[in-house]
Amino acid sequence: MAIKYPNGSKYLSSINSSNKLNSVNYGDRGMTLEQEINDSNAYYLMKEMAVIHKKPTPIQIVKVDYPKRSAAVIREAYFKQASTTDYNGVFNGHYIDFDAKETMNTTAFPLSNFHNHQIEHMQQCVNQGGICFALIKFVKSNEIFILNSTDLFRFWNRMLNGGRKSIAKQEFNELAYKIDYRINPVLPYLDAVQKIIDLSN
Repeated sequence: MAIKYPNGSKYLSSINSSNKLNSVNYGDRGMTLEQEINDSNAYYLMKEMAVIHKKPTPIQIVKVDYPKRSAAVIREAYFKQASTTDYNGVFNGHYIDFDAKETMNTTAFPLSNFHNHQIEHMQQCVNQGGICFALIKFVKSNEIFILNSTDLFRFWNRMLNGGRKSIAKQEFNELAYKIDYRINPVLPYLDAVQKIIDLSN
């Protein structure tokens, strides 16, 4: 199915649905990054630790095929508006808003994975007291980092001012919070979010 932005450009998911890119060796479960986050969010909700969900994105369907009377197949659809970030909710009395991205690059994360409107959205949320960050997965090394939005904004501005167009892996090691897989939750990312909250207080 082809899904497009309002300006007609094709949509490239920030969380790629390809099994080749997303499969992990965590307990042979083969979960995608999106599944890992959703599973963790379900655990946090069950334990009444946080209420965080993936944002629904409204689309306008423009082409549908009916190969069978009982089945309809969407062939083309458009986003009614440009997407912002993947997830939002409430944790420990704070509004949480974040995007999840993956890269096959082993030495750096290309900033082209973000769109300008996503950065602007996070900046607006931070200005209102929200907690924003990026959850970044280096697929080949199976490493996941939480990058505080303030650091993301700094790297974004560095690019806009003619600097490098990516964030070096070494910069993640120095500035970001590394998330190690566990059983429950699969991705204990709120531990890092609490540290970001503590820094903002």
